[in-house]
Amino acid sequence: MTGPQLVVPSATTVLRTQSTPRREMPVLLRRTIPLIVVAVVLLLTYVWVSSLELDSIEQRTLNADYISARIGEHLVLSIIASVLVAVLAIPAGIAVSRSPSRVFRGVVIGIANIGQATPAIGVVILLAIVWQTGFTTALLALVIYSFLPVLQNTIAGLAQVDPSIRESARGMGMTPAQVLRRVELPLASPVILAGLRTALVFAVGVATVATFINAGGLGDMIINGLKLQRYPVLVVGAILVASIAVLIDWAAGVVEDIVRPKGL
Repeated sequence: MTGPQLVVPSATTVLRTQSTPRREMPVLLRRTIPLIVVAVVLLLTYVWVSSLELDSIEQRTLNADYISARIGEHLVLSIIASVLVAVLAIPAGIAVSRSPSRVFRGVVIGIANIGQATPAIGVVILLAIVWQTGFTTALLALVIYSFLPVLQNTIAGLAQVDPSIRESARGMGMTPAQVLRRVELPLASPVILAGLRTALVFAVGVATVATFINAGGLGDMIINGLKLQRYPVLVVGAILVASIAVLIDWAAGVVEDIVRPKGL
């Protein structure tokens, strides 16, 4: 009989154990640094505005009720537009990736490119001229402008799925719809989510021009600051738009990490 053996951990095991916190650190920093930066910028902006002697026009704009209403309008417009883009662009990307016709692919991508290539203010004003002003027109303009990133990423994500994986799924008896739902879309989800993230940030930025067609949002503050030469109003409006864009991008990144299939 042999006595109890002393198991000595190998150098590889020790290195793996020690390196785990180091691999997790970049993820933690990536998730906290944007929040810290936005919080510091907003705090400094609040301190700066509080130190100013505001006139009656600036007081009517730089108050909690007005700012909250404009932020609410901005977020509602941006989020609804992003949801509509996801509902429309992902099925369109699936249809394009399944179609053997290069003509169909070129037509769909070409139409989406028109919306992306046209300046945002041009899309908004053109729709207001031919249709109407207000929230619905601004929403349609945002959908048109943000459509291309999700469409292209859906096509690219599905195209990068290994054909042997599709064949293995079909060999297991899956129908084409099951292969798409249970194999291809999960594997393509990181690329698709990256496109949705881009579209959401686009929508937040472009929503500022909605004020030109009476659709509200933080663009009201920026335009009022420019027209009335009230630079505190202008600066606060610009900082709020930038902060919302950073926070939306951060939230989308967190969701992307959570939804991403393990191992990808």
